Amino acid sequence: MNSKQLNIKFYQNVAKVFYAMAYVDNEIRETEIRALKNIVKEEWVLLDETEDDFHTDGAYQIEVVFDWLQSKDANAKISYKEFTEYYEDHPYFFTNSIKELILKTAEKIASAFAGKNKSELIFLGNLSILFRKEMGLV
Repeated sequence: MNSKQLNIKFYQNVAKVFYAMAYVDNEIRETEIRALKNIVKEEWVLLDETEDDFHTDGAYQIEVVFDWLQSKDANAKISYKEFTEYYEDHPYFFTNSIKELILKTAEKIASAFAGKNKSELIFLGNLSILFRKEMGLV
């Protein structure tokens, strides 16, 4: 991944899709938060060298924005809509490997508490369709 491609705004918008995933069933569980934090630490920080103003890896903006959205009890549908708008406006950030990592992260969040429920499965399906449509597979 080219370090010039990604930026703080990218990570902030990616956080919105993960918040929407966790809150799709109207409740965010501690196990879902832990799953997100683990994958951010294990995989997202390895993507590139983007740093925030405090010289912290930019990927940690995912956690910061997720926590902020949760503290504001933000609407999951609006968060998802904002993510899709960003996705459509900045397609060059979303390589196949980035899309795969987003789907993998969303899957881990959905599976973190007692497997996937119906609303989580629908969300994952819609996210997958969004990505596949852009790749011309739908």
